[in-house]
Amino acid sequence: MTSPGERLEARRGPRVAALLAREPVWAREFDDLHYEGRRLFSELFGTFLLVLAGAGAPVIDHVSGGQIGRVAAVVAPAGTVLAVILFMGAVSGAHLNPVVSIAFALRRDFQWRRVPGYLLAQLLGALLAALLLRITFGNVAHLGATLPGPAFTTAQALTLEVFLTLGLVSTILGTASTAQNVGTLSALGVASYIALAGLWASPVSGASMNPVRSAGPALVSGQLHDLWIYLAGPTVGMFLAVGAAGILRGPGGDPDAVRAAQGTLR
Repeated sequence: MTSPGERLEARRGPRVAALLAREPVWAREFDDLHYEGRRLFSELFGTFLLVLAGAGAPVIDHVSGGQIGRVAAVVAPAGTVLAVILFMGAVSGAHLNPVVSIAFALRRDFQWRRVPGYLLAQLLGALLAALLLRITFGNVAHLGATLPGPAFTTAQALTLEVFLTLGLVSTILGTASTAQNVGTLSALGVASYIALAGLWASPVSGASMNPVRSAGPALVSGQLHDLWIYLAGPTVGMFLAVGAAGILRGPGGDPDAVRAAQGTLR
């Protein structure tokens, strides 16, 4: 004889199993700290590599007497983003940028409760990269902090950061969506945009498009005067990109975009 409680559980079992089967893997595993720890480490490690390349190029250019050059300095972080997305995008989604995490959350492709952890991991990765550069080479070239070019105004730098980020986040959201999903080739689209934006716009603002890319070197070097540009500009650009995505493709939350934002770690 089975008890009433056991009979109730037997009736509920198939229904609960069906609900779990429809639940995405990130939701089932969110409370598993083993997996979430991997995801956060992935964001920390990936952002560390991105900032090491992006900030390291001007530092080494200064130390070596100009042996890097502007073209290499803007292509290096783009190539790093390409590599990082390919080797760890399946773990965390390879956001590497606070505005990307927030944009995915606004599009309902990423859980809001996971955003603070991602943002903290990204900032920590940027700070560690800047600290490594300072320990290795000293506090030279402002540790690669992004600054308005000497021939340009604050307003010009801010304007470009807004619209460069609009393009970057639009590229990321677009290549991740069901409407435009191109699989691993999305990494090429994102990296290409970063390189091209840097090639034409880096003399004006440094073409940061990433608050932690700018904040890490600025905080470690003490170069804080212009940091607000690189916090405000990408944030405004991100909101514009989310609005554009809504016009182009409607509400978010489609399966391909969720997989791109969350990663596919199992």
